[in-house]
Amino acid sequence: RVTDAGEEFLQYARRILNQVDELESLYREGHRCRQRFSLSAPRAGYIAEAFAAFTSEIRKTESAEFFFRETDSMHTIDNVCGGEFRLGIVRYPDAYEDYFAQTFAAKNLHCESVIAFASQLLVSKRSSLAEKRNVCGEDLQDHIEVIYDNPCIPLPPADAKRDPKRTFFTVSTDKHIHVHDRGSQLALLHANPDTFMWVTPMPHKLLEKYQLVQRPFFGAPKYRDVLITRKDYTLTDTDEKFISVLKQSVRRCFS
Repeated sequence: RVTDAGEEFLQYARRILNQVDELESLYREGHRCRQRFSLSAPRAGYIAEAFAAFTSEIRKTESAEFFFRETDSMHTIDNVCGGEFRLGIVRYPDAYEDYFAQTFAAKNLHCESVIAFASQLLVSKRSSLAEKRNVCGEDLQDHIEVIYDNPCIPLPPADAKRDPKRTFFTVSTDKHIHVHDRGSQLALLHANPDTFMWVTPMPHKLLEKYQLVQRPFFGAPKYRDVLITRKDYTLTDTDEKFISVLKQSVRRCFS
C-alpha cells in the first residue's frame, strides 16, 4: 500500500514525465505546437457542447493538439495533479463540499465554481411524465430508469468503503437499463416513452434532436461543477478562450 508521501512523490514524478513528453511534442522535428489544450471532465451535455464550439477557435495556420476526456471526479483530480491534463471539471454533491474543498487544498489545486444545479429528469416528449410540471417519487414507480454504467460522481473513499453500492440518489423503481454510450442512452429515451434518466440541464439542440424534455423533480439533490487547475499552472490564451465558451454554454443551458 502506497503511503501519502509515496503517492505525493508518484504524482510529482508523473508530472515531470508528462512535462518532458509535452516539451518533446512541442519541439519535435523543430516544429513548435502553438495550440495545446486538455480537459478532463464529467459527462455533461453543456460541457460537450462547449468543447465542440471551442474547437472552431483552432487557428488553421498553426499546429494544434487538443485532448478531451470524460471521466469521474476522482480520476479528473488525479489527471490534473499528475499533469496529464491542464484543466479539469469536478462534479460533487453539495453535501460533500467540505470533503472536496479539503481534497483540493491538500493536492494544491485551485478551484473555481462553474455552476450549481439540481438534477432533472430526462424523458421522451411522448412520456406521461412530460405532461407533469413537477415529478415526485410515486410518479416513477411504473417507469424504467436508464443508468450510465460509469458514473461521474463517485463516493468519497470513506463512504464507498462503508457502502460501495450506495448511490447519491435513488427512486422507487425496480426497473433499470444499464448502458455505457451517451448516444445509446438518448436513442433509448427517444424510442421508449416509459424510460427516464437523471441529467444535468442539457443543450436545447440535443433535446430537439432526440425529441426529449427535461422535468424538475421534487426534492432532487443539488450538485456543483468546479473548474480545477494546479496552483502552479498559469492559464494560456487557449485556456481562457475555452473558459469563455464554457460560460456561454452554461448561460444557454441553465437559464
